Amino acid sequence: MDTIQALQARREAIVTEFGSMRFIRGTVNEQYLKVAHKGKKEPVLRGPYYMVSRREQGKTVGRRLTGPEEVAQARRDAAEHKRFEQLCQEFEAITERLCTVERQEAALEEALKKGLKSRSSRTRK
Repeated sequence: MDTIQALQARREAIVTEFGSMRFIRGTVNEQYLKVAHKGKKEPVLRGPYYMVSRREQGKTVGRRLTGPEEVAQARRDAAEHKRFEQLCQEFEAITERLCTVERQEAALEEALKKGLKSRSSRTRK
């Protein structure tokens, strides 16, 4: 059984981890462009060009990344965002569990108080 102290400690650890995170939302994608060449019927693919893209207000927003260092950093940042999303889900589940445990303990305390009170009142009569 989970204890209130253990659940609260895990929530605090998650909040601390949130504070140390730096990330971008989105995914890193490769983009190839079709380029027409003189004397050729079919266009030639050029690339890859790297983009970071995400959804914002129902539209896809993207930005081209320049250089391998920026691509590598964007991939690390995108992975960090996935970790952030996982921690959010864990935080939500722990919070729900904490509320349940606190309610159960409060109900148990109330039942014990009522039980002790009724027993002692019977012995007084």
